Amino acid sequence: MKSINRILLLLTVIAASTALADWPQWRGPTGTGISTAATNLPTTWSEDNNVAWKIKMPAWSGSTPIVVGDHVFVMSPSKQVKLAKPEPEQVQAPPRRGPGNRGQDQSGQRPRRGGGQAAVEGPGGDELLMLCLSRDSGAELWRAQIDRGNELKRKQNNSSPSPVSDGKHVWAATGNGVVAAYTIDGRKLWQKDLQESYGEFGLNWGFASSPLLYEGMLIFGVVRGQNTEAPGYVVAFDGGTGREVWRVDRPTDAPYESKDAYTTPIPVKVNGKTQIVVSGGAYVTSHDPNSGKEIWRSGGLNPQNSRNYRIIASPVAANGIVYAPSRKTPLLAIKADGKGDVTESHLAWKMEDRAGPDVPTPISDGTYFYVLNDFGQISCFNAETGANIWGPEETGIGRVSSSPLLADGKLYLVSETAEVAVVQAGPEYKLLGASSLDSSYTLSSPAAAGDQIFIRTGEHLYCLSKK
Repeated sequence: MKSINRILLLLTVIAASTALADWPQWRGPTGTGISTAATNLPTTWSEDNNVAWKIKMPAWSGSTPIVVGDHVFVMSPSKQVKLAKPEPEQVQAPPRRGPGNRGQDQSGQRPRRGGGQAAVEGPGGDELLMLCLSRDSGAELWRAQIDRGNELKRKQNNSSPSPVSDGKHVWAATGNGVVAAYTIDGRKLWQKDLQESYGEFGLNWGFASSPLLYEGMLIFGVVRGQNTEAPGYVVAFDGGTGREVWRVDRPTDAPYESKDAYTTPIPVKVNGKTQIVVSGGAYVTSHDPNSGKEIWRSGGLNPQNSRNYRIIASPVAANGIVYAPSRKTPLLAIKADGKGDVTESHLAWKMEDRAGPDVPTPISDGTYFYVLNDFGQISCFNAETGANIWGPEETGIGRVSSSPLLADGKLYLVSETAEVAVVQAGPEYKLLGASSLDSSYTLSSPAAAGDQIFIRTGEHLYCLSKK
């Protein structure tokens, strides 16, 4: 019996370590943007150095690639058909702002700033696709059309939600609210339409929330926008069948566009129990994963009750603290062990004397809390107290919309023009490297798995590795 127990324990450990080596959802294996299993990652690359492969994408997307086993999944519109008339709408990344370079890479050279503005012609094609690629070579294994109806939504299109996988199945969602489930080899299991089932999203700039997979359930946090009077909601589906497990309303009294949010729910473990945390509509709420029932709620994300305080950056958690960005300021650190209204009682600290992020989601390993702002500047804070340790430091990469990755003791930061800064994690700022990819319009966040980094630019999916 003892030997059987040892074997079962060993198999459990192996399964857990294998799962941590993957990047199965937008913010990685634990929903934090951190890989604890990735090692020996490159800090610089070029076309003929440290690029294992690159594959042309049909069109641009803000969706992040996920990696499970031998597979890489990525969302994309189909290729856009060029029309002579009318002229395609020109969409440009916002202009770069901020001070000049202050950092140096470890070679002693000052990092160069990015080139001209990235631009795209329209939203891409009408079909919304999920591509399955070989992790080894990037070769396409299969593709599925999840939905039709692609639109330009300011800086994004309708392919923004990232897929999620448990290694046997893969789930995808679109900006129209269509959700579909497939086996890992491409057999379709089920499909449903969130807007058809629960009403219009009412968001000004499109639905962008990625699904969260928790114990076989697919969970969505739908923070509805100003163009509907219906309350937002949190809903869980059985991953295997698509059956609704539970659904709860998530009301808000936020005015006008401050009702809008483009965030993704996260799991938070407190005293051995998991909560599902959703941010947006001026509030952060915590929910019981078994019933959806609200556990606690914190206000304070829109202290002036402004009309336009929509939220893009998702919450992040470490050591029982939930860090919730707003529209640059304030950023709240909330102790997650409360009940009811915890706005004042469980506020650990808040950042209101400097601008936080608007689009990039922050990252924390429990000791340090890193904030990458929209202008490519990064800062490090004490995760428990909020005290500034270093920064803001200018990385030289320019405007940023993707969220940072922490892996192998390094922070990977990707700009809208596909320039990448690699910064040493920890109490001292050091720029380890700065490299360019293809200069195309890049919104997607990087992913790490094993000894590989995956970066999806506007034109290509890159696999970077020292091998």
